[in-house]
Amino acid sequence: MSTMTRTGEHREVRAIRTEFKTREEDGGMHICGYFAVFDGVYEIGPGMTESVDPEAFKNTLGGDIRALTNHDTTSVLGRNKAGTAEFKEDAHGLWGDILINPNDSDATNTWQRVHRRDVDQCSIGFNIIDEETEFREDGSVHWTIREVELFEVSVCTFPAYKETSIAARAAQRDQLTQERLESWKEARKAKLRRQTADHQSPKYHIFLIY
Repeated sequence: MSTMTRTGEHREVRAIRTEFKTREEDGGMHICGYFAVFDGVYEIGPGMTESVDPEAFKNTLGGDIRALTNHDTTSVLGRNKAGTAEFKEDAHGLWGDILINPNDSDATNTWQRVHRRDVDQCSIGFNIIDEETEFREDGSVHWTIREVELFEVSVCTFPAYKETSIAARAAQRDQLTQERLESWKEARKAKLRRQTADHQSPKYHIFLIY
């Protein structure tokens, strides 16, 4: 097993099954639940998994985050900058509470679908700021996402990894594997050069005569 740390910015979408709840409070309709969990391992594709570090969201919750339906930017359920959505971390994951606009028929329809449990899944959209790559002994690759920039969460009917995200991870895996191979080749060449130099160096023998 070996690990590699990489930093950068990569827009991604991740999906999970969750336990959304609805409630009516002071005349307001709410959808609340976890949009990401820290104790889960997400399977991206064959031989590729990832997990989210418990502190991955600590620097992003003060940003401008929208709550959407099915990643549709024209169907905004709430927004933290407007005070109509709230997001926070706890020991389990990223928790959100969305205040539904009663005058928005699309939003109230989404609330009803969640209330009936017809919809119980979600996705998050974010940029990866920092992550760690782990090459495991069985040949699989696991990424631990250390820090993200969160820009949206979505209540989804059919959440799934986008093909672009799967392809990006596969390409990243192949690139890192190639880099590891090249690094191993260079290390092997350096070792052989040292061995050759040692072999060609003159040898001095000391004989003690009594």
